[in-house]
Amino acid sequence: MAKRKDLKSIVSDTCADLVAEVVAISLYEGQANHDNALNIISSILKMRNDYVKRISHPEPGMEPKVYFKKITESFMAEVSEIADHISNLHA
Repeated sequence: MAKRKDLKSIVSDTCADLVAEVVAISLYEGQANHDNALNIISSILKMRNDYVKRISHPEPGMEPKVYFKKITESFMAEVSEIADHISNLHA
């Protein structure tokens, strides 16, 4: 299992990359998708804050290995969903 610090770093770096992608697309697409881009960035920041809190304060009574595996799978699913939204922003 990775250290909590490492997991937080992975979450933060992934979210920063997603935000950078949205900003780049919104700069090239112009004003047409500006509101959608802001909504996606907002959801990325909320997701980041949620996962950092969940990593910092694990659920009591749950085995840590299972808990962090569940968090990792959930995070990857949300990243995939946001990546889909970003690709739709392109269209």
